[in-house]
Amino acid sequence: MRFVAAVMIAFVVSSAAAADSAVPQPDSSLAAYAKPGELVDIGGRKLNLRCSGSGSPVVVLESGANADSLTWMLVQPLIAKSTRVCSYDRAGYGFSDEGPLPRSVDADAADLDALIRAAHLKTPVVVVGHSLGTNIVRRYADRHAANVAGIVLVDPWPQHISEFSSEWVKTDNEMRAGMIAFASQCAKGAEKGELAKPTKDLEKCIRPGDPHYPDALNAAIHARKEKPAFWHTLISESQSNMVVFEEPIAPTESHGAIPLIVLTADSTFDDAPPDGKKALEAARQKTHKLLVATSTRGERRWVAQSTHDMQLDQPAAVATAVADVIKMSAH
Repeated sequence: MRFVAAVMIAFVVSSAAAADSAVPQPDSSLAAYAKPGELVDIGGRKLNLRCSGSGSPVVVLESGANADSLTWMLVQPLIAKSTRVCSYDRAGYGFSDEGPLPRSVDADAADLDALIRAAHLKTPVVVVGHSLGTNIVRRYADRHAANVAGIVLVDPWPQHISEFSSEWVKTDNEMRAGMIAFASQCAKGAEKGELAKPTKDLEKCIRPGDPHYPDALNAAIHARKEKPAFWHTLISESQSNMVVFEEPIAPTESHGAIPLIVLTADSTFDDAPPDGKKALEAARQKTHKLLVATSTRGERRWVAQSTHDMQLDQPAAVATAVADVIKMSAH
C-alpha cells in the first residue's frame, strides 16, 4: 500500500493488491469471505470469527484500522498448515454487529477477551496484530497475560509523533478532521438508506469493487458499507486514533518473558511527504525499539520489500514470525 497520511488510513478499504496493467482475474478462493464464518455471541451481540487448521497454541489475528478478517487472507492459510488460527471482524466491521461507542483500544481489547472466551479458544493463545491491531493485542496481553503464549506485532504504527514534529501532527489532525466530517455525511446517507443509489454528494462514500475479488465478495463489501454501523465505527475509531497514536509507549508497559517479535517493514513511509517522512520514521524507530524492550524475550526483524501492509506484501514473513514465537513459547 502506498503511504497515506494517518488521517486517510480509514479509507484504505480492503484492497488486497495494487492495480495491474493487465485486467486481473478474480480470485475465486476469496468467495468464502462473501459470507460470515461463525457468528459468536459475546453477550447480546455477535462477532464474526473465521478459524482454520488444527493444533495448539491457537493463533488469533487482529486487523489494523478499518480492516476486517479479509486482510489476513494470505497469512491465515500459511499458519493453518501447522496450527489452529483464527481471524475475526471487530465490532462494526465485516459481518460483526456494531458495538457500543466509542470504539477505543480498551473496548476492542475487551471484545477480544469476550470472543476468545465465548468461542472456547484454548488459551494461552498467540496474538498477532497489525498496525492499530498491535495496540489492541498489547492491551489484551497487558490485562490477560496468563492467556498469552506469544505476541507478534506487524509494523506497529509510530507513537507520539509530536515528539519529532508537532507541526506534522497538527496537519495530520486537520486532515483527519476533514475525513471525519466527510464520513459523517456518509453516515447520514446510510441512516437514510441513500448509499445503495447515492446522489452525487455521496458517490465517493463507497469505492468501486476490487477486480481481484469475485463479484459476491465485492457485493458483500458494498452492502456492509451501505449500513450506518460501518460509518459509526469508522468515525469513532478515527477519533480514538487521534489520541491513541499520540500517546508514547508507557515506560511501565511490560510483557514479562512472553516471546515477542516486532516486524518492521522497510518501505512504510517511502511515499510520505517530505515534511512528515523524517518525523514519522524517527517515531516509528523509537516505537519499535521500545516495544521490543517490553519483553525479556523481545526481538525485532526487518522485512524487505514490504509496505505497511506486510500481511499482504510478505505474508510468509508474518507466518514465519508466528512459527518462531510458538517455538520460543515451548521453552
